[in-house]
Amino acid sequence: MADTVLRAIADDGSFRVIAALTTETVRGAIEAQRVAGATASFFGELLTGSILIRETMAPQLRVQGILRSGLVKGGSIVADSHPDGSARGLVSEPLRGVDLRLDGAVLQMMRTLHNGALQQGIVEFAGETISSALMEYLQTSEQVASSIAVAALREREQVVLAGGYLVQLLPEAEPEALATMTERLARLPSIESLLASGKASPRELIAALLDGTRFTYLDESSLRFHCYCSKERLMSSLATIDAAELQDMINEGNPFDITCDYCNREYKITPDDLRGLLN
Repeated sequence: MADTVLRAIADDGSFRVIAALTTETVRGAIEAQRVAGATASFFGELLTGSILIRETMAPQLRVQGILRSGLVKGGSIVADSHPDGSARGLVSEPLRGVDLRLDGAVLQMMRTLHNGALQQGIVEFAGETISSALMEYLQTSEQVASSIAVAALREREQVVLAGGYLVQLLPEAEPEALATMTERLARLPSIESLLASGKASPRELIAALLDGTRFTYLDESSLRFHCYCSKERLMSSLATIDAAELQDMINEGNPFDITCDYCNREYKITPDDLRGLLN
């Protein structure tokens, strides 16, 4: 199935539910970063969680989730989710080839406002999962009562399925509705089990989460792995280099390659390109 995110709301205004299938998006990001094992799973879960939080809290803004390892110096994972449904990510070099552990890790969530300013919140990992850290962020930084579950399942060290859901309590919720949802979540199989059983499409997740409750599907949109790099963007970055240094690079007369950190696409920069910057 194609990657999608689906939104629904209980007709009594008690809950909003967002569910996503992110398998191909996650696999594209993992392939670009060349990671496997536990690190790949955590990467996929953070990417899925960032998509769900953006869809819930800031659908028209760019949202990034950053996990900083407490055990590996310089070890970090970045998940980057955009309003058009595209997502990408970064895994720092110290974490490649390593099975990441979450002990002492820190989660930072950031959204980029339309004026370029950043809003951010930071939480420490009190539990052992990405889901628990994301829920802690929502409750402490966003002050939103919610339940979030994400998973990226592996076979032979490679992620084969990824997805998740987020249930948000709305101000109109009555105590009875909250009690019913709490009981339903307690009975619901884990997101890992649902993915493994093939019962974790966005519609199946929402139907399970709102079983017995009258609800309305809102909108559905596609998700995909995509990088925004281009030679023009790269040249804009090079334009910040001192003119004398650019001239030295031109005088050497050799073209060179620059690789995008997000997607590993290579761009060849020639002396003529650099002369254009000076001009």
